[in-house]
Amino acid sequence: MPSEKILTAKQAYVAELKEKIANSVAGVVVDYKGINVADDTKLRKELREAGVEYFVVKNTMLRQAISGTELEGMNEVLEGTTALAIASEDRIAAARILCKFADASKDKFNVKAGYMDGKLMEKSAVEEIAKLPGLEGMLSMFAGALTSTLSGLAVAMQAYVDKSEEPAA
Repeated sequence: MPSEKILTAKQAYVAELKEKIANSVAGVVVDYKGINVADDTKLRKELREAGVEYFVVKNTMLRQAISGTELEGMNEVLEGTTALAIASEDRIAAARILCKFADASKDKFNVKAGYMDGKLMEKSAVEEIAKLPGLEGMLSMFAGALTSTLSGLAVAMQAYVDKSEEPAA
């Protein structure tokens, strides 16, 4: 009987994982070997503050969760110690935070692969996406460009008004 309960719990976990992945906008798979507790705690806090779920997952369960999906190609990187970061809103947050952490950790922590909007990404694509500014940074850049454009328009309009008010020669 206990084995039936374990099997049911595993099936429920895989179903929950499959649903989380399906409802996410992006995710990153990492190899987290060699991380000490302090670094792991700091990483989890930063991810949580960015709205990213992060958890250690058995490769067999992750394989079952992505079975039959576009992410099935991720199977080839599912070796060793695996953790999965799942983002529901900010598509770049998990990649940015985990790549920064991997750079600082040297060989103790490595990004394996990722996905965005259901499409598989190789490690190099995750690293490139990590270089993009986050949502707040993008909004700030947009606001700056808009303000600059509006300021230029206002100056041009004022110059036109000033010129039209000049007496005819």
